[in-house]
Amino acid sequence: MGKQKIAIIGAGLGGAVAGSLLQHSGFDVDVYEQAPTFSRLGAGIHMGPNVLKIFERIGVAEKVVSISSTPKFWLSRDGITGEYLSRIPLEGYGATYCTVHRGDLQALQCETLTDGTLHFGKKLATIEDTGSDVHMTFEDGTSARADIVIGADGINSKVRETLLGFEKPNYSGWVGHRALINAERLKKYDLEFEDCVKWWGPDRHMMVYFTTGRKNEYYYVTGVPHAAWEFETAFVDSSREEMHAAFPGYHPVIEALIDSTETVTKWPLFNRNPLPIWSRGRLVMLGDACHPMKPHMAQGAAMAIEDAAMLTRCLLETGLSDYETAFRLYEVNRRDRATQVQNVSNANTFLLHQEDPSWVYGYDVYAEPLRSESAA
Repeated sequence: MGKQKIAIIGAGLGGAVAGSLLQHSGFDVDVYEQAPTFSRLGAGIHMGPNVLKIFERIGVAEKVVSISSTPKFWLSRDGITGEYLSRIPLEGYGATYCTVHRGDLQALQCETLTDGTLHFGKKLATIEDTGSDVHMTFEDGTSARADIVIGADGINSKVRETLLGFEKPNYSGWVGHRALINAERLKKYDLEFEDCVKWWGPDRHMMVYFTTGRKNEYYYVTGVPHAAWEFETAFVDSSREEMHAAFPGYHPVIEALIDSTETVTKWPLFNRNPLPIWSRGRLVMLGDACHPMKPHMAQGAAMAIEDAAMLTRCLLETGLSDYETAFRLYEVNRRDRATQVQNVSNANTFLLHQEDPSWVYGYDVYAEPLRSESAA
């Protein structure tokens, strides 16, 4: 690939996988992350078969399975009565379905990057497409250049802001509570705590699953209406009392989970309207930078990782020198799927009732024929 260089802004799951896929494909890539380091924050994440097929390409699929819980079914239950609303198989889609601790997964993904190419403490200050390259400056006073820049920097993307101007994301009217529970605390209850279950109320829900293969951690994340977000920080502390108030009269399993909670935080859920462009010049975006969604399908990170795989395919197809064609191909081949998942996720109806999720989990980004630019 010569001395042509790719820079990725953001080392979240989408950015880290993009870096690894591109490096495995022979490109010269550096990844810039604004955080000073990654820590094992208390959050879980789903990685479906559609993602594990991509992990196989960078040699970590088996490692991901080894650190994950691998539920056989997605269960949907009435949050008050406990009635089963659906029982969706999670096998038969060509790879394993995993629920895992986000921090464990993040560490594993970062390990796949070439030594010395992941740079922490690099918060992007300015980015300028000069026509012949892209010049970046960071808040620590350093700078770098690249031939193209991939914005994997989330819903508040600096790359998106550069392309489209500053605009605050839309507050969705929902918050999510997150808590990680030591499974030992649940043994005192004469209740069944299932591997992967979503409890549905009339206007709210709680998604619960194990985050390790040893099943020593049980995680829940909620979706609860909240009329106005009055905090300036990314999240605030919540409490058992607030959780009980949010789920009054709910099933004994939910009550037990709340009673067993030691620490719980509350996060606002934001989204954006569909963007008119995903790239311009030498800048391109993926994941939440260009199609953020509510987390109700557990597919937000998956879409970023699928984006990374398709963008890599397109750059291999055209070569880095013809990045403009690659970017157009990438958007043509990703926009419809990302938009469909975005809409279904925002509607919060996925797997509520018995349905076939093979359009999501059976998808293989590498098996999809590349649509031409004229298909746009």
